[in-house]
Amino acid sequence: MKRFCIALLATMTLFAHAAFAHEVRPAYLEIRPISAERFFVLFKVPALAEAYRLGLYLRLPDNTRDLAPPQVTFEAGAHLERRTIEVIGGLDGKTITIDGLSATMTDVLARVEHPSGALQIERLTPTRPSFEVAASQSLLERAMTYLRTGVEHILSGIDHLLFVLGLLLLVKGWKRVAATITAFTVAHSLTLAAATFGVIHVPSGPLEAAIAMSILFLGVEVVHQYRGQATLGTRYPWAIAFGFGLLHGCGFATGLATTGLPAGDIPFALLFFNLGVEIGQLAFVALVYALALAARTIGLAAPKRAELLPAYVVGTAGAYWTIAQTLPLIRAIT
Repeated sequence: MKRFCIALLATMTLFAHAAFAHEVRPAYLEIRPISAERFFVLFKVPALAEAYRLGLYLRLPDNTRDLAPPQVTFEAGAHLERRTIEVIGGLDGKTITIDGLSATMTDVLARVEHPSGALQIERLTPTRPSFEVAASQSLLERAMTYLRTGVEHILSGIDHLLFVLGLLLLVKGWKRVAATITAFTVAHSLTLAAATFGVIHVPSGPLEAAIAMSILFLGVEVVHQYRGQATLGTRYPWAIAFGFGLLHGCGFATGLATTGLPAGDIPFALLFFNLGVEIGQLAFVALVYALALAARTIGLAAPKRAELLPAYVVGTAGAYWTIAQTLPLIRAIT
């Protein structure tokens, strides 16, 4: 059992490192018409420094030419490429591809305005690096793009999922669970909206360190509860969920606020992105309870020594992430 726990924690740590190592900010592509065959193009790629950006490159249709030399700048942690192009015959029915996307763990939000006034929103992923420009796209199709983005954002965010798992381990009784998850939902919805609209801004480094600390805190609280110790988390789990939920909401906003969407698109995008986050969160909670119910139904019981294993996994991952996110901050001020 001891060897099993060590192996599991080592695997979790490696997975944790991979989860935090990938770029969570999406790239953004915007195409606006000047005329039926001329367009302004903005391609925004996340970057850690001016000379260190993700290897994403825009590939336009073959019959495209630049009307002026592309303008390339580095602004607010992103590599921006601005172009004015001409596409013989227009863009309708043509394919746009993001080269290099399949080798990353990020995605690209594409926004295409048509000369007719129609709007098309597409989400490109490593498994879908291209799309065909359509003459029109329904409101439902655009909503589903933002909804899927929200669902996949939380389901690929192991830090957020481990925090929710920690809450489920800490809280007993469905009423207290419902109140705690609701508090977490309300809190992260508030800061998600505030961060997306630019009302608040939390630097990514301290934010990620604080989110990691919240996971570590929950792991410790679960262990204390198992040992019969009354703690703040066991007495007021909803308050803990609300307080840390404010931090996690800022983390969720990373997937939307940094894209550069026009202000007029943000309310619509925020609504369905947040709905997607909630759907993903509820699906995870339902999966945890389904697995627990299945284990009880078939009489599967963990050995006595393994009862605290989930808490140790949560706490160990939180401790690792806290150290990994805090060290760069310390180096920056020393």
